Amino acid sequence: MSTAVTTPTGALQVRINQQRDIVLQAEFQCPAGELLAVVGPSGGGKTTLLRMIAGLAKPQQGDIRCGEQIWCNEQLCLTPQQRHLGYVPQHFGLFPHLNAEANVMAGLDHLPAAQRRQQAQDWLRRVNLEGFPDRLPHQLSGGQKQRVALARALARNPQVLLLDEPFSAVDRGTRERLYIELAQLKRQLNIPVIMVTHDINEAILLADKVALISQGKLLQQGPPLAVMAQPNDELVARHMGLRNIFSAEVVALENQQQLAWLQFGEQRIACANAGQLQLGMTVRWVIPNQGVRFSSISQGRLPRSFNKLSVTITSMLVMGDLVRVACSLAGVSEQLQAEVTVNLADKLGFHEGMVTDVALKSELIHLFDNAEL
Repeated sequence: MSTAVTTPTGALQVRINQQRDIVLQAEFQCPAGELLAVVGPSGGGKTTLLRMIAGLAKPQQGDIRCGEQIWCNEQLCLTPQQRHLGYVPQHFGLFPHLNAEANVMAGLDHLPAAQRRQQAQDWLRRVNLEGFPDRLPHQLSGGQKQRVALARALARNPQVLLLDEPFSAVDRGTRERLYIELAQLKRQLNIPVIMVTHDINEAILLADKVALISQGKLLQQGPPLAVMAQPNDELVARHMGLRNIFSAEVVALENQQQLAWLQFGEQRIACANAGQLQLGMTVRWVIPNQGVRFSSISQGRLPRSFNKLSVTITSMLVMGDLVRVACSLAGVSEQLQAEVTVNLADKLGFHEGMVTDVALKSELIHLFDNAEL
């Protein structure tokens, strides 16, 4: 296969085209020092992709390389050991009969025996497990097991780190602490890190870039906030956790301002960066949570870039320090949803059945490319 794409030093480059068994089509790069989150629903191909990168499965067609080294193409396929990578499986993969230190040492068979214990102890210290070298896996918490698995993967000084749903087996509080630790560790490592997750919030928090995969196809890739602001289609938008997806009719165009007016139920909204639209078109559009505002109206500071709409609050769901507010609009079958802080909801006196105003930021309204129905 052609290798015309220039690979940055130390970058992981993946090109896979598989049509039989598990269908998978993906092409991406992850430079050294970056974390790429592979996101998608269960059964979409995420773990298969990770196994192919790890050398545990061979793609039907394509090539995988790290820096200048070819890991896999149609002529060869290096073993996981030859790829010199670190791999943390979903449930950690620790040996139950070995203590924490011995589990880390088990990944260091490439070193002389005298060096393995010191290396293992160094990495247990780096993942904040210095006082637990003699504990067996069943004596460790979920977060501690995750740290041992991470220490074992990194003790090999790998060229690439692979993480398969690394936080799915730990509780929320532990997960948040591990997020901080991984973010700090990532800054110290100068290797590509690939993390498979179904949790888009996890990806947004940790990843430099996301790659959305569904039914074996790579739908879109890029920085998380950029993908969220401009999803290619509705499927991508829903995978990114966007809920406010609606239809509207183009009723006026202001070409000099690149502004379109949309009939949204019984009200009109302005959409910036409207592109090539025609009067009478029906379009599909989406707006992220940060484009839906209540506070600016209550404080009397409504910028020109906002559309003011009348809504009725139909439900409120408290989620920790946030409230998910669902609102109905006249003439619109779908509900508008927004997440606000509990403090703001209390300050504005929100309650079910309340009629209030909401503002939609015009420059954050995104029309899908295949918008016309």
